[in-house]
Amino acid sequence: MLELIFRPNAGFTFSALRSMAAGSVLLIALLGRVAELRASESSESPTNVTNEAKPPSAADVTDSKLGVAVDQPWTRQAWNIESGLLWEIGTGTPIPYRLVPTMLSWRSRKFWEYDFADGSHLVLRHRLTLIGTWIEHGPEHHYAGFAGSPSLEWWDRTGKWSLYFGSGGGFGVLDSKGVKNGSGTKGAQGQDFTLNWFIRGGIEHITSKHAHVFAGIMYQHMSNGEMTWPNPGIDALGFTLGYGWKY
Repeated sequence: MLELIFRPNAGFTFSALRSMAAGSVLLIALLGRVAELRASESSESPTNVTNEAKPPSAADVTDSKLGVAVDQPWTRQAWNIESGLLWEIGTGTPIPYRLVPTMLSWRSRKFWEYDFADGSHLVLRHRLTLIGTWIEHGPEHHYAGFAGSPSLEWWDRTGKWSLYFGSGGGFGVLDSKGVKNGSGTKGAQGQDFTLNWFIRGGIEHITSKHAHVFAGIMYQHMSNGEMTWPNPGIDALGFTLGYGWKY
């Protein structure tokens, strides 16, 4: 992998990293500002507010040991947007693919939960994702797809930090170059319709009542299930960074 990064033609990788970093910073700044405005609007008190205590919401509980209200983000739905850089690590193709995926994901409220004695929580949520990938190095140029999976999340007792894991798959299309019957580009993908499968894991941090950031690693496989032969496929591993908001 290091050879792929630092080889002479890897300038495209550094260009992709700079572009992705700049875009991510602008996006996070914009979404962060929107979250701050929403939070400030919701914190303004109307003129007719009374001193009567309001019952806690389903997403806020009091930790008996901490003695403070603890937000439970897994009881809310959430939207995430993330991007990253993945390198080809498999042996199915001689092409050193580099992928720059951008993913928009929806996570449901938890549908299963286990509470530990120390106050931490293990939860399962549904996750549906739209994928748009720039193939930064390879004969193809772009990929668009859909994937679904459960999201397994361990949250600490404060509800601020989480470790997440997920595995699932879906389908999509790319601008294939064709390898059927030995024609086309050697090691390229054989047809436009493609199946995908992935494993992901990382860490998530709640930054405000409505916002969170996360970073992780991701492995992604794409192939057409031997609908064409040969079927080289893509096996890529790398990192992702993201921002999310919950409601």
